[in-house]
Amino acid sequence: IIMTQEIHVRRYDIDWLRCLAFLLLIFYHVGMYYVFDWGWHIKSAEQSVWLQDVMVWSNLWRMSLLFFISGLVTSLVAHKLSHWAILKERSFRLLLPLIFGMFVIVAPQVYYEGLTQDLFEPGYWDFWLHYINPNSEFLSDHHGPIGLLAWNHLWFLPYLWCYSLILLAISPWITQVLSHRLLQSINGKCALAVLILVMLGIWFHLRANYPVTHDLFNDWYSHGKYFWVFVVGFALDKFPVLWQRLIECRRGLLIVAFMCYVFIIMDRHQMFQPLADLYTSSNGVRLFYGSIFVTNHWLWILAIVGYAGRYLQFSNRFLKKINRAILPCYILHQSVIIVFAANLAYWAIPAWVEAPLLIVSTALCCYLGYELINRSKVLKPLFGLK
Repeated sequence: IIMTQEIHVRRYDIDWLRCLAFLLLIFYHVGMYYVFDWGWHIKSAEQSVWLQDVMVWSNLWRMSLLFFISGLVTSLVAHKLSHWAILKERSFRLLLPLIFGMFVIVAPQVYYEGLTQDLFEPGYWDFWLHYINPNSEFLSDHHGPIGLLAWNHLWFLPYLWCYSLILLAISPWITQVLSHRLLQSINGKCALAVLILVMLGIWFHLRANYPVTHDLFNDWYSHGKYFWVFVVGFALDKFPVLWQRLIECRRGLLIVAFMCYVFIIMDRHQMFQPLADLYTSSNGVRLFYGSIFVTNHWLWILAIVGYAGRYLQFSNRFLKKINRAILPCYILHQSVIIVFAANLAYWAIPAWVEAPLLIVSTALCCYLGYELINRSKVLKPLFGLK
């Protein structure tokens, strides 16, 4: 496969990756309903311990993959549009759906979360009037900075908008640095070492002091990790030779990524307990663990990009359809899961039957929701559609 930087060549592999990464969220968030001991908005009466090991596989890189793809798309779009046009489009497609989503789409999540915890009596309209009023005293112990209003799973939208604003502001400098002869001659091993070392520094210095909050203002570990991934995605478009190397080395990347994952699972099951006991007292041990986690994080992303570049360089009607539907489906999916799950719980269906039913129902409802949105001039901009 010949890689070029011609602006008229559309990267269908990136379209596929974007769609598949968002679709993974449906499976992941259904899993959050059933997984044992991981907090979520509502939880099933039947919870699984072994599901943790399955979900750890994608938990360490799934959101980073979305930011990586977003950075790459930003670079590809920058060939065609001005920075101002990109920011205007991002604002339209991210901020308006965020505001609408907080007031309308996320509200059922907060309602059913409170209902399952017996915090109030059933009655959605009365709840919603309190929910949209930042000055309401209703459930004051559960208030955030703007009362009960929350963005929950939509946190990705303001983060992406902020990163886009910063990156577009500094992109002339980044482009100048990336075009330097020394960087343009960098080989794959050195590039991978840079990715890992920078991420390891972020992991070592920020992870313990800044737990993940998704509140935008006090989430510095997340910002360090996701912005770095976003910048690397933006930079990959400038290095077609390295992109080609990812495709050529995809099997090796996948094998090492799987080995890192196996180590993480074995460690979770206390198979390296003498080593784990030194984690808090030894910086060397912390760096060792950090290196495993960071390497696992990057190699899964790079392997996936490599496999997509090898096998997904094509388009079809399904891709065209789902590529347009993916943002509305992302906005809808978690609320749909929670509404269905909360109501299915009354039927006490076995989890092995309920979980597939929940996945299919969510996918179908999101698709039907998109079809409705796509036919409405009012709803389109509220869900990020042109």
